[in-house]
Amino acid sequence: MSPERFTAMGVEVVVGGARASEFAAVRALFDVWERTFSPFLPESELARANTAPSRLVAVSPLFARVVDVALDAARLTDGLVDPAFGSPAVDWTSLRLTGRMLRRRRGTTLDLNGIVKGLAADAALELISGPGFVSAGGDVASRGAAVVGLPGGGSLRLTDGALATSGTTHWKHHLIDPRTGRTSTSRWTEATVAAASCLSADVAAKAAFLLSDDGPAWLDARGLPGRFRQRERIHVNGAWEHAMETTLAA
Repeated sequence: MSPERFTAMGVEVVVGGARASEFAAVRALFDVWERTFSPFLPESELARANTAPSRLVAVSPLFARVVDVALDAARLTDGLVDPAFGSPAVDWTSLRLTGRMLRRRRGTTLDLNGIVKGLAADAALELISGPGFVSAGGDVASRGAAVVGLPGGGSLRLTDGALATSGTTHWKHHLIDPRTGRTSTSRWTEATVAAASCLSADVAAKAAFLLSDDGPAWLDARGLPGRFRQRERIHVNGAWEHAMETTLAA
């Protein structure tokens, strides 16, 4: 089966290994997630939550699940992947989720982009019964083997895992450093991470990118392979080198 493509959530989605009914289910899933989490659709649940006058907002089960995952990601990265921004007093610690009730400070804006794409790719892969892959904007979740292109050239064979890239090559101002509230000044133009799930790879890639010089060691401490691009120069961490050596030896 040849890979099939469509556009959703502002990115190209490529699906491999899916039957016709499975591809339709994947497309429907992305449609639901886009209607729920798009910051560009005024009728999306995210847009409504961000413009609601009350500090307490009732959210859907899907929205609550994603916020819960986003808060976990913030804890695991010491706030580097932060789903909230606004005034200097606003960050992820000001959010409270109880069941389907979300409480936040006035002036809080939710930004779930760093979580939604990875979660959607992982969920979509579960709709494919056999070996296959889902790529969303270049971030890939795979069951079985897939050849994945790397930023700046080259490729690798990804088996039963995920690969995600975070950076400023295509989106010049989309990465805000929560520690400063300003556009990141990371030395890297892109950070690519391999992990067991697209969500984990996405979160780790953003954190490692924002950590700049400390990013490779941060990934090594967690056993995650990382590849960093600084314009035309490529740097990899120890876990990436080990993974490549293990693959070649096999």
